[in-house]
Amino acid sequence: MQTSFTSAQLDDPAIQRSNEILRSCVHCGFCTATCPTYQVLGDELDSPRGRIYQIKDMLENERVPDERTVLHIDRCLSCLACMTTCPSGVHYMHLVDHARAYIEERYKRPFSDRALRWILARILPYPTRFRLALLGAKIGRPFARLMPDARLRAMIAMAPKTIPPVSRNDDPQSFAPTAPRRMRVALMTGCAQKALNTDINDATIRILRRFGCEVVVARGAGCCGALTHHMGKTGESHDAAARNIRAWVAEMDGDGLDAIVINTSGCGTTVKDYGHMFRNDPLAADAARVSAIAMDVSEVLIRLELPESGPKDMVVAYHAACSLQHGQQIKTHPKTLLKRAGFTVVEPADSHLCCGSAGTYNLMQPEISAKLKARKLRTLNAKSPDIIAAGNIGCMMQLGSGTDVPIVHTVELLDWATGGPRPPALTAQPRGEAAVPILR
Repeated sequence: MQTSFTSAQLDDPAIQRSNEILRSCVHCGFCTATCPTYQVLGDELDSPRGRIYQIKDMLENERVPDERTVLHIDRCLSCLACMTTCPSGVHYMHLVDHARAYIEERYKRPFSDRALRWILARILPYPTRFRLALLGAKIGRPFARLMPDARLRAMIAMAPKTIPPVSRNDDPQSFAPTAPRRMRVALMTGCAQKALNTDINDATIRILRRFGCEVVVARGAGCCGALTHHMGKTGESHDAAARNIRAWVAEMDGDGLDAIVINTSGCGTTVKDYGHMFRNDPLAADAARVSAIAMDVSEVLIRLELPESGPKDMVVAYHAACSLQHGQQIKTHPKTLLKRAGFTVVEPADSHLCCGSAGTYNLMQPEISAKLKARKLRTLNAKSPDIIAAGNIGCMMQLGSGTDVPIVHTVELLDWATGGPRPPALTAQPRGEAAVPILR
């Protein structure tokens, strides 16, 4: 694609990067075949190619974003399926991230949009605030249909029936391995996941310790910044990321780290991109060090060579989270590990298509999200699975609200298969309100 940025514009590192990306696009349209919003809406402007044209026009002309452009950029899931499909290697992720930051800086959204984004940015990344919000949503559920805004109804619907008690495993500390030590790793405990499902981190710690890892929860680490990053709130996202970088570098320069383990793939995609995000920042070198050792939990478990287990009479439908298969290009590790653990693994048709969760997308674009969710559940249920496994809390919440099939994180199944407890999601009785407080 030919571009016409001025030399003055190209002095901006963000424009430089977007120019490189735009010039690599050859208009072929392969991306439209795997774009979920194009599949649902059939509008060229809601395809990656269409959005690329709109972003190019907006950036080159330095124009104030108009309502139509913002609509189509907002409808992008950032599922990154287009990057997997693209034969020219167009790095769409960096381009759309730049466009969102540009829109956030120059476009005045309607009050309801600004208010919703402000609320999400100040609740979801903070586990205690999020727990309080979930309690409020549970109270408000009987009145949800009276809400005039579909986005508010989606927020209420997202609240789980049971809010898990706080896990003290998420506090800053170190867990010694229960087998001869092979690695020292930091576990990213996340933010929303700590409020929605504490079983995932608990299972991750158990299995890593069982196979020789010292597991550190670093003091000062928290939200990866992805939620605000994808809203274009660069300052807030970089502040969150910087806290993680400093916390993990302190461990790296202390007793050392072999890996930073991430069990929420949406976070993993962002942490692995810290080197790019901070490329022009004083933290550039440290950010690059962090990105270099950031690993999805499946990558670490493959390295630890988990033993094979006997066959289990259970069919697991594996849902490939977009941030894992497209964002990190990790496609086989989870399935390999589940098969090695003795599960029968099946995949749904069109496994490359998004389930519609996409961070806060299901809250801000509930109609499109609902269509993608229904489509994904049809293809999963067609496999008649006993369990649906996924590697991302957002996907788990999205799918779990529409099916009676248990949704379990991949690491929970692997922990169970190698000596850990049966995942609570598979128990006949729902876990009741525990004696431990649900608020810190």
